[in-house]
Amino acid sequence: MSAGLDAAAVKACCAAGYSSDLVSLLLGDSYHPGGLTLTRQLFDRVGLRAGQRLVDVASGRGTSTLLAAQEYGARVEGVDLSAGNVALASGAAAAAGLADRAEFHLGDAEDVPLPDGCADVVICECALCTFPDKRTALAEMARLVVPGGRVGITDVAADRDRLPDELTGLTAWIACVADARPLAEYADLAAEAGFRVLTTERHTNALSRMIDQIEARLELFRMTAKPRLEALGIDFAKAGPVLEAARRAVDDGTLDYVLMVAEKPCE
Repeated sequence: MSAGLDAAAVKACCAAGYSSDLVSLLLGDSYHPGGLTLTRQLFDRVGLRAGQRLVDVASGRGTSTLLAAQEYGARVEGVDLSAGNVALASGAAAAAGLADRAEFHLGDAEDVPLPDGCADVVICECALCTFPDKRTALAEMARLVVPGGRVGITDVAADRDRLPDELTGLTAWIACVADARPLAEYADLAAEAGFRVLTTERHTNALSRMIDQIEARLELFRMTAKPRLEALGIDFAKAGPVLEAARRAVDDGTLDYVLMVAEKPCE
């Protein structure tokens, strides 16, 4: 945890932020760099197959979770800290005719309300970096997955000592930046949780494209719907400098977006 930030407050703000209409307006249906294209790559890397059980930790509105059910034939469960997200994801599952093999639960990534060994695959997209206790969250993923099962993570990676001031503090934490770690540290944390890291990849361009996307949408909304966005909490005067700081951090290697797949060894 960064000094001065309370874990409960961080969790509450992240849950509220990622269930808001503002995030949906800025990021679209998939709340992470690379969108569903990178999600499919993640599923391919973990070897997701029809009939396998998948748990999506911090599943948001269920976009990736339902993709696993629809395109890969998996039986899926999502866990999210936002009651609003859980309700929306459950409604989306019912509307898609997937209610019989897609369930969503209200729960904390550091205390997942599911039994031991309930998953063949666990995924977590662009969320581990926001968890105040990453070791406990990874230990929970290890508890959920069967021996021989895999965990797939995509996330923001950062050299925190080089982050500019615009990318620190609570707002930056919600934006998946302030407590992001270097890729090597994520791999070390996964190893501590008992996983064997199989592969790591960098997807820097996905992060750059997301920054461009947010900037373009903000400019469009500034011209066409500024009062609406301000009512939802956007401060246009601050947004530009934050995005520019993020772009510089990507360019100089301070920020990146990474994919990691690890396996729980058979006992």
